[in-house]
Amino acid sequence: MNKTLNRPIRVLVAKVGLDGHDRGAKVIATSLRDAGMEVIYTGLRQTPEMVVNTALQEDVDAIGISILSGAHMTVFPKIIAIMKEKKLTDVLLTGGGIIPEGDMKKLQEIGVGGLFPPGTPMTSIVGYIENWVVEHRNF
Repeated sequence: MNKTLNRPIRVLVAKVGLDGHDRGAKVIATSLRDAGMEVIYTGLRQTPEMVVNTALQEDVDAIGISILSGAHMTVFPKIIAIMKEKKLTDVLLTGGGIIPEGDMKKLQEIGVGGLFPPGTPMTSIVGYIENWVVEHRNF
């Protein structure tokens, strides 16, 4: 990173819907904290509206959605729509979980950032968020 940041990157990590498996989300949250980021973990059973409202309240740079339920083609478009409605257009929406490659491409076409399958090295996820924030956020 050539640009220096005058505060830690703030990331919201969330589990949306009825997906009750949160081990991966907790691993990601811990890894992001270990990398020096401030992490807000919402816990289970959040709605897209709750996620975006929390992102606004916490002034985050990125939202990370962990999804294993197969509802990614509903959850991500809904979150993107609410983010646009609330003018939250300079915040990264990223995530990971069980998402087929074809669906990842469709989600990225509508504005979702990088999506990471299980087994992705934590350094790749941390680096992606850091690089995106440096390039797109101004602080």
